[in-house]
This record gives sequence, structure tokens and C-alpha cells, in this order.
Amino acid sequence: MICETPQAFRAALPETGAIAGLDLGTVTLGVAVSDSMRAIATPLQTIKRKKFGVDAGKLLELTSARLIQGLVLGLPRNMDGSEGPRCQATRAFARNLEKLTPLPIAFWDERLSTVAAERALLEADTSRRKRADLIDHVAAGYILQGMLDRLAHMKDAG
Repeated sequence: MICETPQAFRAALPETGAIAGLDLGTVTLGVAVSDSMRAIATPLQTIKRKKFGVDAGKLLELTSARLIQGLVLGLPRNMDGSEGPRCQATRAFARNLEKLTPLPIAFWDERLSTVAAERALLEADTSRRKRADLIDHVAAGYILQGMLDRLAHMKDAG
């Protein structure tokens, strides 16, 4: 089920249980996971993309093994907020994935998540080669943390 708002996503989730954040690129798929109380996002891994069936299989294997309760896909909007071809590709990925899993799927505006991830890796004095290996799942962590913070704020607000 695709949830168009954080409120709809929250309503579709059980009270507790980990959720996963995804940074969907053309070559890689960055994955981050939360703790079961949904407080902290942790970058997990980067999946080298092949074709949708293979990518979805790896992703669903991971969600099953980690008892993931929902998925948050980074939505790569343009800086003016409009949606271009990359957003359309992300939405298409979500529609195809929705056919394979009952997990609720939400979107999170990922503008500047890769920039933030790159900055964090530079501050950690990570080598250029190592940054290339880490950037996608670190960016997925930023995407997921954004949604986790929003969900926590909704809970606090009532």
C-alpha cells in the first residue's frame, strides 16, 4: 500500500517495529533501518542494482529477515519542489514493489540528503573510495531519520 502522507503511513504501521529507508539510484539502492521503537536510523548496506525483479527480491529478503514493518523511499524532487523523471522512476518502483509486498510504502523528500551524507563522510575523514561505497546507504539513513522524526513529532502532537 502506497501512503501519500506521513499521517497515512503512520496509520498503516503497527505501533512498534523497524522500518527501512531507501535511497533509490539508477546504479545502487541504499538501505537504512530503524530500531524497533523508530527513534534512530542506521545505514545498513548498498545493493548494486540489476533489474527490478532481482532488486526487489534482495530488498524483500532483507525486510523479511529484519522484520521490517514499512518502507520509506526517498523522493528526489527538484530544488523548486517539482517532480522530474527521477521522481517518476521512484514512484514507478514503489508501484511495482507494492504488488509484491503488503508493507506500507511512503515517500520522503530527499532533497540534499546526499549532500548531507557526503558532508558527514567528509567530516569523518572518509577516503574518496570509501565514500563512494558508503554514500547511498548513509543518504538512506538521512531519508529514514527525516521520516522517523516526523512520525515522533506526530505522536508527541497527539
